[in-house]
Amino acid sequence: MTKASCTTHVVKDESEAVQMFIFQNNRGKKPTNLEIIKAQFMYDIHLYVPVEDKQNLLSEITERFEHIYKSISKIEGNIDEDNVLNYTIKVYRNSLDEINSTDFVNKELGKADSCISFIRKFTQLLSSCFSQISNFLDETKKNITYHALLIAADRSIMFPFVIKALLKGMPQKELEELARALEQIFLRHRIIGTRANLLWRLNDSYKMMGNGAKNVVNHIQWMKSRKDWWGYWNNDELLRTLNMGMNHNTAKILLWKYENHLIQCGKAGYKVLRYDDIEQPHLEHIAPQTENKEPNNGYCPYDEDFYNRYLECLGNYLLLSGSHNMSLSNERFQKKRESYTYLQQQREVLGMTEKDPIWDKDKIQQRHSKIIDYLMQIL
Repeated sequence: MTKASCTTHVVKDESEAVQMFIFQNNRGKKPTNLEIIKAQFMYDIHLYVPVEDKQNLLSEITERFEHIYKSISKIEGNIDEDNVLNYTIKVYRNSLDEINSTDFVNKELGKADSCISFIRKFTQLLSSCFSQISNFLDETKKNITYHALLIAADRSIMFPFVIKALLKGMPQKELEELARALEQIFLRHRIIGTRANLLWRLNDSYKMMGNGAKNVVNHIQWMKSRKDWWGYWNNDELLRTLNMGMNHNTAKILLWKYENHLIQCGKAGYKVLRYDDIEQPHLEHIAPQTENKEPNNGYCPYDEDFYNRYLECLGNYLLLSGSHNMSLSNERFQKKRESYTYLQQQREVLGMTEKDPIWDKDKIQQRHSKIIDYLMQIL
């Protein structure tokens, strides 16, 4: 700070001041696209709006951005403000296609005969989109269906759907149907790992979506049932890939859903579990990745068949907290088993091995089949 220098730039009017903001900010810490676009809006207002109308419009736009900044303070840490800007452009264009936000705004502002109309319309939508996202995030704290969608989603696709549905006044029951259908296709896409572009396959249904969920839900059901070359996300592909090893973050989400299934099938009165209720969720390999060489370790031999079919599968995965997982490492099964007292799936493993405390291929396959059967029903 003692070596810092200050410079003074004298400007003639507010439009030059806005220009100076844009030029000088680009020399230091890069401003967000939202900040740049706000400055461009103000500059164009100064440039094109008659003096007698200028103050009212400036006050209108300033008020909207004050509302936007209040919304940013609520969603900070969850969603980046420039991402919300991108979602707004998708809603404005009624298309999921990716497009550079500053290029889009510059192109619209270049239409001198309608640039002020665009500023009014776009800032109004931008303010509404920030509000809807803030409201939706609040709802995810109370509604497990919305929370599950948020955990599984590709947000660049999901949020435009949610925003558009909320802006069109979609009833809650249909919004929940939409959320479940989107969660299913997002999870299938994660599990199957196809290179097929999900955005393209959902874009038409997004464009046609009104205040009801039926068209989108039916389209996703159609995507799941295709048997031809288009059937990237069908049941055959889902079953095939569920029986293989998968991305560990995806496996954690699936086991979280399985945990809530066990809760709902168990004793009455147990509340379903939010994903963030689990402290640093980790994926535990019940039979450890590094073979335990101790005698009578509680595991079956690690032969080639075990490595190929059993080590990396859902039947051998277990969801637990980070601190719990780090305390276990590749311990003997008997010691691991004693600690499996928290989540319902841990107690399930405890029950499976009560009479025969050995974790072998048969028990892994038994548990794997049970998890797969459940996932095929809900996905």
